[in-house]
Amino acid sequence: MDKKLVIVESPAKARTINKILGAGFVVRASMGHVRDLPERRLGVDVEHGFRPDYVTVKGREKIVGELRAAAKGVSEIYLAPDPDREGEAIAWHLKALLGGAVPDDRFRRVTYNEITAPAIREAFARPGEIDQRKVDSQQARRVLDRLVGYRVSPLLWRRVRGGMSAGRVQSVALRLVCEREKAILDFVPKEYWIVGAIVAKQVAPRDPFAVRLVRIGGEKAEIADAARAEAVRADLDDRPMAVRAIRTREIRRRAPPPFITSTLQQAASRLCGYSPSRTMRIAQTLYEGVDFGGGPVGLITYMRTDSVNVSRQAQEAARAFVRERFGADYVPDAPNVYRSRDSAQEAHEAIRPTDVSRTPDEMASRLKPDELKLYRVIWERFVASQMAAAVIRQRSVEVEAVPPRPEATAYLFRASTSEVAFPGYLRAMGGAAAPRPAGEEASEEEGGEEVDRLPPLAEGEALDRKEWTAEQKFTPPPPRYSEATLIRALEEFGIGRPSTYAQTLSVLDRRRYVEKEKRTLKPTDLGLAVNEFLVAHLDALFNVQFTARMEESLDEIEKGTVEWTSMLRDFHEKLSGWLKVSRGPDGNVDVAARLLKRLEDVKEWGPETTRGKRAYGDRPFVESVRRQLEQGRRTLTERQVDALKRVASRYRSQVPALDAEAAELGLPEAADPSAASAAGPDEATREKLARLGGVKFEPPRQVGDRTFNDREFFESLRQQAESGRALSPKQLRYVDRLLAKYRAQIPDYESFAERVGLGAAAGAGAGDAGGEPAREECAGLIARMRRVTAWKEPVKRGRREWNDRTFFESLARQFGERKSLSERQLAALRKMANRYREQAGEDPAGNTPPGDAAAPGPVS
Repeated sequence: MDKKLVIVESPAKARTINKILGAGFVVRASMGHVRDLPERRLGVDVEHGFRPDYVTVKGREKIVGELRAAAKGVSEIYLAPDPDREGEAIAWHLKALLGGAVPDDRFRRVTYNEITAPAIREAFARPGEIDQRKVDSQQARRVLDRLVGYRVSPLLWRRVRGGMSAGRVQSVALRLVCEREKAILDFVPKEYWIVGAIVAKQVAPRDPFAVRLVRIGGEKAEIADAARAEAVRADLDDRPMAVRAIRTREIRRRAPPPFITSTLQQAASRLCGYSPSRTMRIAQTLYEGVDFGGGPVGLITYMRTDSVNVSRQAQEAARAFVRERFGADYVPDAPNVYRSRDSAQEAHEAIRPTDVSRTPDEMASRLKPDELKLYRVIWERFVASQMAAAVIRQRSVEVEAVPPRPEATAYLFRASTSEVAFPGYLRAMGGAAAPRPAGEEASEEEGGEEVDRLPPLAEGEALDRKEWTAEQKFTPPPPRYSEATLIRALEEFGIGRPSTYAQTLSVLDRRRYVEKEKRTLKPTDLGLAVNEFLVAHLDALFNVQFTARMEESLDEIEKGTVEWTSMLRDFHEKLSGWLKVSRGPDGNVDVAARLLKRLEDVKEWGPETTRGKRAYGDRPFVESVRRQLEQGRRTLTERQVDALKRVASRYRSQVPALDAEAAELGLPEAADPSAASAAGPDEATREKLARLGGVKFEPPRQVGDRTFNDREFFESLRQQAESGRALSPKQLRYVDRLLAKYRAQIPDYESFAERVGLGAAAGAGAGDAGGEPAREECAGLIARMRRVTAWKEPVKRGRREWNDRTFFESLARQFGERKSLSERQLAALRKMANRYREQAGEDPAGNTPPGDAAAPGPVS
């Protein structure tokens, strides 16, 4: 019997599909992509139509060999990766790798939105061809991302820090987070006051209720300060209260649509506390199949989708389930239909259970707790999406403070209450009810007090005033993004696609560009620095609108209205122009060539400094510039030529021609670095380094992902000084800190410190708490804290750990070395001493630190 080879992406999916298809099929997994652009070079032939140079993905060689072996002797090959652009590209790459195993017309493309027996059998009964437009769209996206990463990241390495990366989507996401943080820091709160009253009926039931002032003299009540609030309250004194109007209305709240990728990630974050990446991992498991004993069963449809479409069969199944479970009143006259975004792939379905009759309660004993939570959220949302609207009855009352005379200012108060008249879809939603629609909120813009209930009231009825109320408020700053709200923002701007959201956030976290603080995203100092550089130099590239237009172009490629290499050509032209501007003006290549020619005569170069695997020094720099000109990759920048001039000027004594041409070439005055005594650091710096040369340094210490090695750092500074190069102000500050840290090993330290200009708190950074009183307070607090024996348990938030004991020990160690702490560190120590005062004892001076911190200090 002829065998047919089926290739899917994951082993779990392979096992499920193999059981469905039976003995005539051999099902294998590709484990995702098998070919991609090379890791350590651009891999794109820009000059010849942006042709990608695909190579086998590292670590996939064995899998490719197994797939080729499995393809021998089969009659047909079914390519069945996921039904999206990435899946289409995987199918295309697989066909390229297996070409010749069977004739081209024996390759079949199979797509399906759910892994159930009926869906799989129908898909294999109607195979299709690879959609080349989808492949082209995916190739265009991959090349776009490679061009941006490989052309922009080196700028970050040179100007911010090595090892950093920029990305077409990730950098825009970082920009949103940073701009929100800036808006928060720049925010100036505005004071306002809410004035109200507590009133009650004069007859039973006399339960009091609150009303809020909403109108003053026919205008919206806006009270900006305490003086105005007091004036209003004084004008209200002694006024009787009476019901002016009662209004009742019914609000129909339509069921929300079933989930797409972004809304599922947002709901899972809000309801389950899951990160987007965790949500997608769990959803992948539910999609690929859970084994109930009779073989794996796919529980949900494909989870990377931007379409809210639902198949007719699924609609009818849901309506039948609702009719049986909740009654006919809960089934709308016609199926609920929802409109997707214009760019959505309408052939896909929304995320839904494959069988609505598999309720979460029935799955409780068969799924892991995290799987059950997510399945419940998906199941409830889908069932609700095919149910009748909820009816909310809202009752509001307007109460006036009766004016004592016709010309007096009128004051109107309002209160309202809501109750569910008909639950509709809310019956199925449990705790996952959708937020109130924006339009409904807008209709209540003048608000009023929302109360649990209102007593029966009649227009004109007099009310007793129990008390006036006045509450000071301040306008809040915009909130930080959470993972869920950042995904929503990216979706609204049209940036990224369902398959990229989780990956984008993971990259920001992995690169330490953002950190989580109470489930919100805060940019780190590194993230702020990277964003500041990118916005300053490549604002147009990482512009929200431009990135959204690129996504639209990728959609147009898939539709066949734009040719992918044409789009890349236009983009590359813009990118090259922006990068040229970011590098600064071009340098004089003729001058550079003359300098390089003269520097060929140098016999003795200054010593090099090695950092990691790279060597830094005059000779490596000159050779890199020489290679750049010889290879003709790009013109030199003005900064490079100026740096080459500075290097050349240091070697005039070895190259007399340079001295003669100094004015013509624009060389600055400088000494030969081969004579170290005549250049570089001043006498005081050389003496400081000499003293440190005899120090026995502490072993390297690890803090998080970073290693601090005093000896290695000192050696790099000494090599730099010996090469004749002066130390920067920042490096000089670190030298002073090392001297203060190892003062006990330096003979006659006090007189030496005075001679070379080290202060009493040598090495203290800006913002340190200096002076004898501050040092005395630090010493006293540290002495008190050493009495503590029972420390609070460490607290983990994301990747960071707050540990009081470790934090205190780091402060005590620093104070012992430098005899100073920064103002922030001293404030933290005060709070910690207050938090542990039962063990540490009271402050002898009787001071109580304000704003005692509830959380332990971070590990430093």
